[in-house]
Amino acid sequence: MARIEPLPSHELPQYQPTFDLIEQAMGFVPSSLPTMARIPALLDTFSAFAGTVMGAGLIEPPLVQLIAHVASTAAGCHYCQAHTAIHAHHLGVDADKIANVWSFETDPRFTDAERAALRLARDAAQVPNLATDDHFTELARHYDDTQIVQIVAVISLFGYLNRWNDTMATTLEAAPLEFATEHLSSRGWSSGKHAPPDPE
Repeated sequence: MARIEPLPSHELPQYQPTFDLIEQAMGFVPSSLPTMARIPALLDTFSAFAGTVMGAGLIEPPLVQLIAHVASTAAGCHYCQAHTAIHAHHLGVDADKIANVWSFETDPRFTDAERAALRLARDAAQVPNLATDDHFTELARHYDDTQIVQIVAVISLFGYLNRWNDTMATTLEAAPLEFATEHLSSRGWSSGKHAPPDPE
């Protein structure tokens, strides 16, 4: 159960156009956003930052979501794992590839370029950070400097989201909960503290 409840939508009419766009893109509005709205400047700043990072257009959107997924898995945030998994799937990534993303080093469905990006996501999201010069040497074989900046920005953005959602025990919405339960549970995923409360 969420440790701080999101504000109800009727208290946030100024954000309804933004929430409508998010719902069109994702199929739901993340519960974290109406919680951030308790400090309007926080939600405004976060929304602008996240939009810039995720929408920079320098690397393919499906890979952006896989990077976010691996970083969130490395950090242990089940909420963000579910979000990034369903979003990657909506962008055309096969559900089985998502479920097996932790095998990216050996799974033939992943390219060398994807492996380089996902390796950095895995290692940079850990505490302590395990990124090395070798990661960047390998990345440079596949991406230019500006693309690498977006990769690191995605990992960093999800570092914030992982901390936020795990600390707040943000309640997982129905669509990502259903997707993750079906496709990630066999790989050890559970909703844990992010499970919706039992209906009365």
